[in-house]
Amino acid sequence: MTTSPEEGVRPELSRRAEVIELYKLAVEMADRVSARRGTANAFFLSVQTAFIGLVGFGFPKLAESPWWAAVAVALAGVTLSATWWLQLRSYRDLNTAKFQGINKIEERLPVKIFADEWEALRRDPVVGWRKRYAELGTSERVVPLVFVVAHLLLLVGTLTA
Repeated sequence: MTTSPEEGVRPELSRRAEVIELYKLAVEMADRVSARRGTANAFFLSVQTAFIGLVGFGFPKLAESPWWAAVAVALAGVTLSATWWLQLRSYRDLNTAKFQGINKIEERLPVKIFADEWEALRRDPVVGWRKRYAELGTSERVVPLVFVVAHLLLLVGTLTA
């Protein structure tokens, strides 16, 4: 039994449509992870700012407290910062895996939007004081470390007051 050329084309079109649908889903999932990361950043930034503000304004009373109270407050702030940093690293790892999948799907498509974008960022020099593209995941993980330093400075200030 022979098959007509039309019968051989339909399964290929069906597979292509499935690949495109999976691609759309993968891109949407990666976007959702990025949105969740942004929400988490806003949450931790708000909590940390409020925490530092409360500790800073309550500084005179904290200085009158036993030494272990200041250490406990600083430890809470440092733990919150470490949790934030670890969560950011987790989001970065998750997005890296998602974009590896997206790039693999793009190998089967006529256009490689994300792979080409990433290649352009890595290849083209950034104009200005930076020599290369600074990834958001790398730069945003500095913020929790800044809060660690702030908590430790407040601790030292409290213990030496």
